[in-house]
Amino acid sequence: MRYLIYCDESDEKGKFYSNFYGGCLLRASDRQAIEAELNLVKAENDLRGELKWTKIGTYNEEGYIQFVDKIFDFVEAGLLKIRIMFTQNINRPKRLEQYQIGNEYFLLYYQFLKHAFGLRFCNPERNAQVTVAVYLDDVPDTKEKLDNFKNYLSGLSDFPVFHRERIAIHKEDITDVDSRNHVILQAVDVVLGSMQFRLNDLHKVKPEGSRHRGKRTRAKERVYKHINSRIRAIYPNFNIGASTGQGEGPSSKWLHPYRHWCFVPTDSIQDRTKGKKAK
Repeated sequence: MRYLIYCDESDEKGKFYSNFYGGCLLRASDRQAIEAELNLVKAENDLRGELKWTKIGTYNEEGYIQFVDKIFDFVEAGLLKIRIMFTQNINRPKRLEQYQIGNEYFLLYYQFLKHAFGLRFCNPERNAQVTVAVYLDDVPDTKEKLDNFKNYLSGLSDFPVFHRERIAIHKEDITDVDSRNHVILQAVDVVLGSMQFRLNDLHKVKPEGSRHRGKRTRAKERVYKHINSRIRAIYPNFNIGASTGQGEGPSSKWLHPYRHWCFVPTDSIQDRTKGKKAK
């Protein structure tokens, strides 16, 4: 079995929540069919070029909603698994080494890929090796740091749990790509962007000097609400700002079609002045 994970990240530092990472996992054998259907929705709704959360407005709102529906049809059918990870600004690490500060982007990506999808549970029969390819959208860092990250991430193959479960991530299967050429990455961008938009209260933003929100902001809010309704059809008690529960135990990280993870550093303290209720 071979799995593909498409990954994106958004807004390193937000007002209340930061370090947004999103990923979409699928079987490699399903990629072509999924891409064809997503591209068909784009064509039918005259959604040209690359789809991005930032492009949503009143003129294409309905088309994006149709695109979202196709994404979550695949999620509900078990053909796509979506994971969103973020940090909450009230959780502040006590101490950070210079290395950690300079490599925060990759260190968080490593945690996301190691844990968010519950890959350790993806091969219960262990009849054959499972390989995982990782596609990162437009890595904003040096080639040297990316190469170090590839070495580090591919090292998971020798991690005791991964080795025992016969799960491998080969260095040559970790690639940075251009989302303009990958419609599944565009799907990740739309869902991830909607969560960053809502968690950081961007749906409340008004143009300077105006008493009313802009049309684009209201259109984005309607698309977000539709995304939220599709998630709640899967999880009626879904909480956007909290880690999704593990009702089935740790294997829920693999079994669930959609999950959120509010990442809290192990050595951290809470700074309530960074929370939404702080005035």
